[in-house]
Amino acid sequence: MILQIDTQSHDAIYEQLRSQIILGIASGQLQPGEHMPSVRRLAADLGINLHTVNKVYTMLCDEHYLVMDRRKGAVVSHKQNSDGDFERKLKRTLTFAAAEAHCRNIDEKAFLQFCEECFGNAGNSKSNKGDNT
Repeated sequence: MILQIDTQSHDAIYEQLRSQIILGIASGQLQPGEHMPSVRRLAADLGINLHTVNKVYTMLCDEHYLVMDRRKGAVVSHKQNSDGDFERKLKRTLTFAAAEAHCRNIDEKAFLQFCEECFGNAGNSKSNKGDNT
């Protein structure tokens, strides 16, 4: 999987990296048990601060997307069942997205179609499988 940082983006670097790793896990480009690059290596490959990569790895461990092992480093976790905290966060995110859709005159049918498309794309974009960072 190839991770890329867009320095022109308004999104913070750590958010871009976190999002790409989660999308990689969802799409199967990053498999459970797969070893992630070391913090130093990924930071050097991407040309970003190692503390930024460390922050992302820590966040992803806290969210159970990665597991840290002293000998193996960061490893992709097996998929987790949702819990109440995640479902509440998801509901807040979708509520805000729906509010923005209302403000932009997007009707419910179109909004739900976008949701279905995004959900399908998140789990089915295996076209880059086998690429390395």
